[in-house]
Amino acid sequence: MRTNAFILLCLMGLSGLSAHAQTESRNETNDPKVNIGIKAGFNSTMFFIDHFTLGENELQDIQNNYKIGYFGAFFCRFNFKKHHFLQTEFSYNVSKGSISIPNDVNNAGLIDDNALVKTDIHSIDMPLLYGYKFVDAYPYGMAFFIGPKVAYAWEKHTKSEYSGFYQQGIKEEIRPFSFSGVVGLAVNVSNIFFDFRYEIGLHDLVQSITYDKTLTENPYNTQDISLKRRRNVLSFSVGVIF
Repeated sequence: MRTNAFILLCLMGLSGLSAHAQTESRNETNDPKVNIGIKAGFNSTMFFIDHFTLGENELQDIQNNYKIGYFGAFFCRFNFKKHHFLQTEFSYNVSKGSISIPNDVNNAGLIDDNALVKTDIHSIDMPLLYGYKFVDAYPYGMAFFIGPKVAYAWEKHTKSEYSGFYQQGIKEEIRPFSFSGVVGLAVNVSNIFFDFRYEIGLHDLVQSITYDKTLTENPYNTQDISLKRRRNVLSFSVGVIF
C-alpha cells in the first residue's frame, strides 16, 4: 500500500512539473550547460550466485526469483560540446529478490525442506555516468550512457530471510557499500524522458552469514554457511529534465 502511494505521488509530481516545463521554450542555439531533473520507476533484481555451500557441500539447482522494486532519483547533467555529457545522480532504491533451492536428490540431507532466501535491500545509490546524445533534434533525443555506481545499503531496512534450512536463526549481513557498472539508453520527447538501464554487480554482496548453533541439531550445527552473490538490476523510469 505504501509502495503504491509512493509511486502515485511520484507520477503526480512528474505530471505537474512536465506541464510547467513545457510552457517554457528552448533556445536551440544556446543549450543550457547544466540540466537538472527527477525521475521515478521500477526495477527487477537478479542475484547471480557464485557459490552457496553448507560446510563442504555445494547446494545445487539454485533458482533466481525476480521481484519488482521501485526507486526515485534526482540528477544533474553537465553538457559539453558535440553531444557529450556527464550525469550525476542521487537516488533511493528498494530492490527485492529471492533464491530458491529444491529439496531434491541433489540436495538430499543438506536442507530440511524446499529452501528460500528472500532479500530486500534499501539503498542510496550514486552513479557517475558518461553519455553521448546520438539523436539531438528538438523535441526528440536519444542518448547512450555508461559509468560506475556506488550504493550504500540502509542497514535498518535491509534484511534477508532464510527458510527451509536445518540451521536456525540464520542472519545475513550485507556489505554497507557495493559497486556496479551501469549501461543504458535514454529517450526524450521535449522535457519528458524514458530511461532504460542495466546494472552489473562487480563483487560479492554478502559480508557474513551466522546462525544460532545452540538451536541447531547435530551435525548441522558444525556446518558453516557460505554464500557469494552479486546483484544485477534491470530498471525502467520516466522523468522530467529542465
